[in-house]
Amino acid sequence: MGRLLAPPFTPRGDDVEVLHGESVPDPYRWLERDGPDTQVWTEAQNARTRTVLDALPERGRFAARLRELLGVGLLGVPRPLGDRIFFERRAPGARQMVLYVREAGRTRALIDPNGLDPDALISLDWWYPSPDARLVAYGLSRGGTEMSTLHVLDVASALRLADQIPFTQRARVAWSGDGFYYTVHPAPGSVPPGDEHYYRRVRYHRLGDDPGRDVLVFGEGLPKERLLTVEADAKGRWVVLSAAEGWTRNDLYLLSRDSGSDGPRAMIEGADGLSEATVAGGRIWIRTNVGSPNYRIVVADPASPDEWRTIVPESEWPIQSFDVTRSHIVVHTLANATSRLTVWSQAGRWERDVPLDPLVALLDRAPVISPAADPESERFGYTVDSFIRPAIAYVADAETGASEQVAALEVPGGFDPAAIAVEQEVYRSADGTPVPMFVIHRRDVQPTGAAATILNGYGGFNISRTPAFAPGVAAWAEAGGVYAVANLRGGAEFGERWHRGGMRANKQNVFDDFAAAAEALIARGWTSSEHLGISGGSNGGLLVGAAMTQRPELFGAVACAVPLLDMLRYHHFLIARFWIAEYGSAENAEEYRWLRAYSPYHNAHEGTGYPPTLFTTAEGDSRVDPGHARKMTALLQWLQREQPDAMTLLRVDRDAGHGVGKPLDKQVDDYADQLAFFASALALRTPERLGRVTAGR
Repeated sequence: MGRLLAPPFTPRGDDVEVLHGESVPDPYRWLERDGPDTQVWTEAQNARTRTVLDALPERGRFAARLRELLGVGLLGVPRPLGDRIFFERRAPGARQMVLYVREAGRTRALIDPNGLDPDALISLDWWYPSPDARLVAYGLSRGGTEMSTLHVLDVASALRLADQIPFTQRARVAWSGDGFYYTVHPAPGSVPPGDEHYYRRVRYHRLGDDPGRDVLVFGEGLPKERLLTVEADAKGRWVVLSAAEGWTRNDLYLLSRDSGSDGPRAMIEGADGLSEATVAGGRIWIRTNVGSPNYRIVVADPASPDEWRTIVPESEWPIQSFDVTRSHIVVHTLANATSRLTVWSQAGRWERDVPLDPLVALLDRAPVISPAADPESERFGYTVDSFIRPAIAYVADAETGASEQVAALEVPGGFDPAAIAVEQEVYRSADGTPVPMFVIHRRDVQPTGAAATILNGYGGFNISRTPAFAPGVAAWAEAGGVYAVANLRGGAEFGERWHRGGMRANKQNVFDDFAAAAEALIARGWTSSEHLGISGGSNGGLLVGAAMTQRPELFGAVACAVPLLDMLRYHHFLIARFWIAEYGSAENAEEYRWLRAYSPYHNAHEGTGYPPTLFTTAEGDSRVDPGHARKMTALLQWLQREQPDAMTLLRVDRDAGHGVGKPLDKQVDDYADQLAFFASALALRTPERLGRVTAGR
């Protein structure tokens, strides 16, 4: 490959911030700003990164294979309503997801953003059909920003109505009466600059009216960081409003649309837990962990909304989600990070397990399922997929147990799921806690201690990492690598205790779990530090950033995507104040100490041999500010200024965001860069292998 080009010159500033009596230098604060100097610097970093990655012989091979694997498409959960079934799919060759409707045995595209932009940068962010399936409210945004504009479509004619509402990023819509309730953010200029991402409110829109006159329903006077959602029943009388503080607690309120209503009435307020509601059959159904860390499902009568009766009790395994048909409840539970789907009567009697696709169950033993039900019938939709099998979508009958396949993604050409093994191993973290992880590899790859291995994790925000088909994982395993996914604390795999064991003051547990996973892979003979890479995005980017600064000797390469890395200033940017409930804030003295102890930007030190690292971010990211990756890149490159073979690369995508709505071409480029980087740095042993990224350690 030759000698690595030196990084672009990066000026060091003299910014110093005093936090709770401590002086905290921040020499690259200028890279938080998107000014001309930052643009020039970014272009130079991108050019250097392209010089390195485009020279890797593995890149072309991975790009071609990823185009085939990604080309099979994506498939969402089908939602049956009346005689229609709605489902989202990216068909082979398409660059963006499309909303389809199936009726009378015929399937047609309903909302197709692929034709709206020549560069396929407009994406369908979310969609909500009306209870009678006549209309669909949906959001479109461009460049991955998720700054959606709400539109309404007539399903029969496929014509767009005149209704159009901006600033509806990540919106919730609840149809009711002759319109819908929806969440919306303030217009720029109506709040202080930067606060447009906060102050979410619930308004009501009557079809055909001027959105500027929509009635404010809920949210006034609440802290700007509250996350508001809304649900309503098919008959349009009852509305449930939620105000959440992060991912651990929320309040619920009930609103009646009857004339003379005095406004929302509290259902639960001030409790330490999460309660998520849906309204169906004139009753309110709630999944709650208040007093039940693994969740239970309760029901309330609107006449007595604060009196709850348990229908599905808490069990050994956490309830992940549920939905309600006319007379049943469909429950999605996790058992050892493996999905189970069951049907219960609304009186609280278990009736049956939903049989899973036998091929997926045989090969993977861990399908991913999520139910979406029609409250006016017995039909519900769900999808099944796995690490090694693309998604299959079904609609089933809760009363009879019968099911039909709605859509399926084909297995990619030349890919043999039976040739790939998926194993689940359990290891112990630093404090003795048992933690499971999935290990995916070609069946002929054995633990020789030299397998090129990628360890991935997330560990936060009550999000479970369960098996789902990922073309990058399939391509890596097919090429002879090992891919491991650790179910770290901070997620939801084992209920709320598991989540809280990896947040705020307990965040170090997540990093310990991850390091222990790496040590287990080495101890069990799969790999060695030289051949072990780590990857993660968003909160997972924070994970690998902390891992590489705490245990640099343990890893051979790092891919850190759309990451949080400056944990003392993260809450100043974009939507990050929402995350204070998960991480804490440096504005608080005690929480400052937690964050300062692991913040990657503040724990990288001179004289340390950091592994080859690829940071990736995007200019259109509306969640995690790209300044994190820019600052960390500059810092590591300065710390490595006397290490000519050290490698820290930065890839900044244009016309892309946090990952939502990224078109097919950009996905191929992104994954090909990461896999080629790992293949070279970790010495993936394939016949096509021609070179290796090297780095001084």
